[in-house]
Amino acid sequence: MKWQPVSDQRFKLAEGPFWDDVQHGLYWVDIAGFRALRWQQCQVRHWQFNEPVSAFIPTVRGDALVTLSSGVYRLNLDSPTDHPSLSLLCIADPVQGNRANEARCDSQGRLWLGSMQNNLDAEGGDLPLERRSGGLFRVDANAHVTPLLGGQGIVNTMLWADGGAALLTADSLDGVIYRYPIQTDGSLGERRIWAAQHVRGVPDGSAMDAEGYVWNARWGGHCLIRFAPDGSVDRIIELPVSHPTSCVFGGPGMTTLFVTSARPSNDALPLDGAVLQAETGIRGTTSHCFAG
Repeated sequence: MKWQPVSDQRFKLAEGPFWDDVQHGLYWVDIAGFRALRWQQCQVRHWQFNEPVSAFIPTVRGDALVTLSSGVYRLNLDSPTDHPSLSLLCIADPVQGNRANEARCDSQGRLWLGSMQNNLDAEGGDLPLERRSGGLFRVDANAHVTPLLGGQGIVNTMLWADGGAALLTADSLDGVIYRYPIQTDGSLGERRIWAAQHVRGVPDGSAMDAEGYVWNARWGGHCLIRFAPDGSVDRIIELPVSHPTSCVFGGPGMTTLFVTSARPSNDALPLDGAVLQAETGIRGTTSHCFAG
């Protein structure tokens, strides 16, 4: 695959890509740079916050959700770059000292949000990770919050398999991707390891293609791993970045793969911190907006 950056910008910790197939735009965040960004018609616009932001997801109302350390907010997309207009939707995780991490919407437009101990200081610098205080929460369109899991380390990847009957999600501290059956009451059943540890990095964010294969960004692994529906390794896709963080399918035919990445403070590669794109020839699944 021929990987190209979508812009000449480099980010501290680009994450959470979302493709809007109506407005033909790519949304993502720079968690450590406290910014939400949108790429549309080859132009990048951003909104600056004063705390970490881990996800940026459009809503059916025409605004967007941003998951900040202090809560989940609605963002007015017409508001100024340096003075974003925010209104609180909910506080999904009430644990002091935690922050949001992975967040995606399911096919019903409900937000699933994973949290972790906040590992960033006031300038976006690294703090030591000392506890498994994270959780997994579901936020409905009416802002009702349902806690689903506790005792999580670093929640990454949020995908639905088997027609929505199961959740695939990783705890990066464990180095594996888990599969949880979704019960009839909406709770999660007993987990099992779906994709085991691999020498090529730690599991970060993922995208699913139309064939049910999972493309997983491997933190520290310089690659994506494409897992088959049974969790076995299908192929390894080399990348020109050391710390890919997540990926999403988009573009006119939903066959372009966009990959976010982080830029380490030392020994960074030229494209580390870039948002990359490449044509795969494989159709991906649609990103879902928040239904509220």
